[in-house]
Amino acid sequence: MPHATAMTPDLAVDTHCPYCSLQCGMALRPAAGTEGVVEVVERPAFPVNRGALCGKGRTAPALLSSRVRLTEPLVRRPDTGRLEPATWEEALDRVAEGLAGTAEAHGRDAVGVFGGGGLTNEKAYALGKFARVVLGTSQIDYNGRFCMSSAAAAHNKAFGLDRGLPFPLADVARTGCVILVGSNLAETMPPALRYLTELKESGGKLIVVDPRRTRTAEQADLHLAPRPGTDLALALGLLHLVVAEGRVDEEFIAGRTSGWPEARAAAMAHWPEMVERITGVPVPELREAMRMFCDAESSMVLTARGPEQQSKGTDTVGAWINLCLATGRAGRPLSGYGCLTGQGNGQGGREHGQKADQLPGYRKLDDPAARAHVAAVWGVDPDALPGPGRSAYELLDALGGDVRALLLMGSNPVVSAPRAAHIEARLRSLDFMAVADVVLSETAALADVVLPVTQWAEETGTTTNLEGRVILRRTAVTPPPGVRSDLEVLNGLAARLGWEKGFPADPEEVFDELRRASAGGAADYSGITYRRIAEEDGVFWPCPEGREGAGAQAAGAEAGAAEAGAAQAGAAQAAGAEAGAAEAAGTGAEPGPHPGTPRLFLERFATDDGRARFVPVTHRPAAEEPDAEYPLFLTTGRVLSQYQSGAQTRRVEELNRADPGPFVQLHPLLAERLGASEGAPLAVISRRGRAVAPARISRDIRPDTVFMPFHWAGEGRANTLTNPALDPVSRMPEFKVCAVRVERAAG
Repeated sequence: MPHATAMTPDLAVDTHCPYCSLQCGMALRPAAGTEGVVEVVERPAFPVNRGALCGKGRTAPALLSSRVRLTEPLVRRPDTGRLEPATWEEALDRVAEGLAGTAEAHGRDAVGVFGGGGLTNEKAYALGKFARVVLGTSQIDYNGRFCMSSAAAAHNKAFGLDRGLPFPLADVARTGCVILVGSNLAETMPPALRYLTELKESGGKLIVVDPRRTRTAEQADLHLAPRPGTDLALALGLLHLVVAEGRVDEEFIAGRTSGWPEARAAAMAHWPEMVERITGVPVPELREAMRMFCDAESSMVLTARGPEQQSKGTDTVGAWINLCLATGRAGRPLSGYGCLTGQGNGQGGREHGQKADQLPGYRKLDDPAARAHVAAVWGVDPDALPGPGRSAYELLDALGGDVRALLLMGSNPVVSAPRAAHIEARLRSLDFMAVADVVLSETAALADVVLPVTQWAEETGTTTNLEGRVILRRTAVTPPPGVRSDLEVLNGLAARLGWEKGFPADPEEVFDELRRASAGGAADYSGITYRRIAEEDGVFWPCPEGREGAGAQAAGAEAGAAEAGAAQAGAAQAAGAEAGAAEAAGTGAEPGPHPGTPRLFLERFATDDGRARFVPVTHRPAAEEPDAEYPLFLTTGRVLSQYQSGAQTRRVEELNRADPGPFVQLHPLLAERLGASEGAPLAVISRRGRAVAPARISRDIRPDTVFMPFHWAGEGRANTLTNPALDPVSRMPEFKVCAVRVERAAG
């Protein structure tokens, strides 16, 4: 089994973990005495994780084994109905025929494309281009819609720009107070926990908002445990108290924001006693949280899927942003709002064209100027590009109806989609489906053609972590002979569909085109190169080519770095800022590349007038509240040793020993009422279906709530139960709250 060690010999190849949005630095080297096997080596110089790795990262090389992954194409034979081995030529021919035939018979929008937040920037870019140029379909979206789309929508509304964190993670350890909302990062991204530990060691305060007392909540100075689906009311209640107790930063509001009177009026309608009735959080705890946040010289709010995966997720995040703006905790060093992005390339994956409404560089698909720019890079007529299509759940829900064929890359919606039994049925109803994946996931097992593709250690490409830091994965091992990269797949399909050029298989060539396509966009990568990423341990976007705008951004970076003090890499950023400022002042400094932008908004926000926008919001119930038939809340999440749909981690023996299967966490009072005992099977039933898993009895959860992890298929599939009610702005499904009843199950 691969293992970690602190020594990095010359043979080691620097790369990054394939899992969460930290994109932890690691290295791979040949394992001693074992031919063809690699082991993980720590990489202490990488600033995000400083060598630390969780069990998932440490055991990631286990997935490189041919025993657990696909090594040859599979085609479903009409005579047997089974997936059987095929040549690459036959498999690609079948895919091209299936997609082209569907378009010819039913129209271009009868062909859908579904991507993933784990695809590299190069793959995400190429997939979006392939859908719009080769297939000519508007029906493309990706599973990142299920991850941080509500935070992205709120970011854009308030700040005019969406980047998960507007500052490096190292700044978290240097602020005075953090409110962490709906994140259990001790289990979902363990190496990040050190920043909260360092925060507390330096005298800072940690407030955790979560209906469960998680491993992260155990570290908090104050744990607020609201009813699921009431985070919006909680944020509004805190803002009410800020106003009532005179803690508003009037100077900041007047100088750097707009829309305060309307947001203030909305918050004042949510008085503390009302908020206590809605959330279950006592008024004294609300007051203590507000005072902790305001007493600190600098403060941050960080959200994750808890408040975001709701049918009002955009408004909920907006309320937390309003709290930051009203107290002057935004656009200043060591303060601000940030989203803890989930998937490995959840940030980059939503920037370069695999979203339904987006073109590369975070451009809007319905913007004529954006269409003209990208079409010029692609060598096509702007009018030939299709318009915006359906969001992820709406696309999956349309399968077998308006959408008759699907090309899917890097996603497993049979397990990960809400109302999963319904989505599985829609996938089965397709006329044709092709899946490109590393393993035979539950979704791939339904396909007509399965294409085995390379994975993290077998390919080169960039991802963008939760900080907006663009990093480089490097090829460390040779893939099995029957495996090709996703870029090679798109190259082969494009050629069969009449596009001999425009879809190179070389990732650096694709990245260079991405740079041109993103130039001038919100997510401008034009000044980023593979060489720079390698030399600088990542480059923060926006980073335009040349020095345009570098002076102001560099000055802001200098101020932020100076304030951050001992923050990792602060000195280097300050030095780069000083050089940029000197050049901008006309001192004759030698021109150099744009330094990148580690810290956003220090001088102005990315809106037309440079002001952040308050957005007035009001609490409303979840789409589905408990009632007499379904009297309990269900909330879902992750556990330490599994990841997302589990397609990868469930194939690693060490991780399965640690977290072997699904469970139902419930409070002892509820267990007593049900007559349930530890480990006994429980049936959790919603309006959408039934799931069965062993009971895990704990006082770490509210008595009115049960929790299930969502990593497993079969009868323990949590997403059989979840509600696909959509946020009206982000189109995010309401994974985090639905009404259920719980019964003892046979066996």
